[in-house]
Amino acid sequence: MVELIGLVAGILLGVLYPLRISTAMTLYAGIGLLAALDSGVGGYRARLQGEFHTGIFLSGILGNAAIAVFLTWLGQKMGIPIYLAAVVVFGTRLFQNFGEIRRELLTSGPKKGKIKQDIENTGEHGTT
Repeated sequence: MVELIGLVAGILLGVLYPLRISTAMTLYAGIGLLAALDSGVGGYRARLQGEFHTGIFLSGILGNAAIAVFLTWLGQKMGIPIYLAAVVVFGTRLFQNFGEIRRELLTSGPKKGKIKQDIENTGEHGTT
C-alpha cells in the first residue's frame, strides 16, 4: 500500500510541478530513470519474497543510475551508443522482475492453502 501511495504522490508532483530538462540531458535523465525503475521493481519483488534490505535497495538505485549515466557519458564522448547496453540490461531485468512479481502474486494464495493443507494432513496422520 505504501508503494501505491508513493507512486500516486510522485505522479501528482510530476503533473503539478513539471521539471524541464534540457535537450542535452534528456538521454541521461532517461537512462537514470530506467535504472531507478529497475531498482524499484526489484525492490518490490524482494519485498514480496521477504528478502528486502534497505541498504541493498539504496545502493542498487545509486549504483545502477551511476553506471548507466557513466556508460551514456562515455558513449557520447566516444561517439558510440554504449547506453544501449544499459537499456538492454535494465529492460531485461524489468521484465524478469515483473515476471517474478506476477508469479508471486498469482501463486501466493494457492501456496498458503497448500501449506495449510499439508500441515493439517500431517497433524492428522503424524503422531498418534
